[in-house]
Amino acid sequence: MFSLEAIIYFLPGVIIGLTVHEYAHATVALRLGDDTARSMGRTSLNPLVHIDLFGFLFLVLLGFGWAKPVMIDPTKLRYPRRDDALIAAAGPISNLLVAITGAATLAVIMTVIPYRGEDLYGWIIRLIIAGIQVNLGLFVFNAIPLPPLDGSHVLMSALDLRNTPHAATFMKYGALLLFGIIVAEQVARVDILPIGKAVRWMTEELLRLFGFPK
Repeated sequence: MFSLEAIIYFLPGVIIGLTVHEYAHATVALRLGDDTARSMGRTSLNPLVHIDLFGFLFLVLLGFGWAKPVMIDPTKLRYPRRDDALIAAAGPISNLLVAITGAATLAVIMTVIPYRGEDLYGWIIRLIIAGIQVNLGLFVFNAIPLPPLDGSHVLMSALDLRNTPHAATFMKYGALLLFGIIVAEQVARVDILPIGKAVRWMTEELLRLFGFPK
């Protein structure tokens, strides 16, 4: 459970991250020939069409959650195996790009307006860094190759398992495994999936890339 102060700092990053993630899925699907998401209003940057209330609350309060899934019709894709992987990868990649954009924005702000200890300035800096961390977290978490995460779609497409008897088994037991890991981490307070460590390392390296000391 996060403190109220932490929730306030992470809230904008969560909203932006979930919105951009689902928008990326929908937009790439449309570019690849599937207009299903567009017909449902998902090719929009309006957070209200993407955010699931319970998934949003879970993410804000517990550190993991979900948005409304973007529906895909494989029969409309020109190359279903390749295109499914591209649509899935678009979500996490969009979060990585948001994090990079945040770090670049932070570098510009601190170059143009040097920090002199102002409270508002410090609040803005922490807000941007929190947004970077949230989006890196979404990138790392969704890249995990376990259902229903995006990484599982990329893995199944790479191994050509999408339309085989193994696909249903992988989806069922992979999802149960992911759920079990999440519950175990919350109950036992242990990092089975070192997402937090990966996010901290990536944040440090990204900020250092843009000229901030480690």
